[in-house]
Amino acid sequence: MPSKVEIKNKKAGFEYFLLEEYTAGIVLTGTEIKSIRSGKASLNEAYCAFSDHELFVRNMHIAPYSHGTYNNHEPKRERKLLLTSRELKKLKSRIEEKGLTLVPVLLYINEKGFAKLDIALAKGKKMHDKRETLKNKDIQREIDRGSM
Repeated sequence: MPSKVEIKNKKAGFEYFLLEEYTAGIVLTGTEIKSIRSGKASLNEAYCAFSDHELFVRNMHIAPYSHGTYNNHEPKRERKLLLTSRELKKLKSRIEEKGLTLVPVLLYINEKGFAKLDIALAKGKKMHDKRETLKNKDIQREIDRGSM
């Protein structure tokens, strides 16, 4: 039975308008997947970038595995993302547009036991958009309190 590991990037929804989402596999080492299964990863400062025709996630922190020996992994190394070539071509062309970027949104373990990363094509929010998001969040919180 796979564990319910879901590591979210909470800043992504606040900092960006999320336009399209994709699910990508990740190339990991043995100690990295063990750390993820124990929930010791962070997407807070992570971002996605192309290198040639391959997509990588950078700055994603996966804590070193506690029982790892000399062959433990580097916590913030670049990790290759696995998408179809059609998706990669589409994303690369969209990123070249002004103001669009790829941000990791959710890291989880699927039912087969593989680590998957949901990435989103995103457009940065301006300051007034962020204030609007906070205002809507506060209004929703008040509505939820009143209904209880």
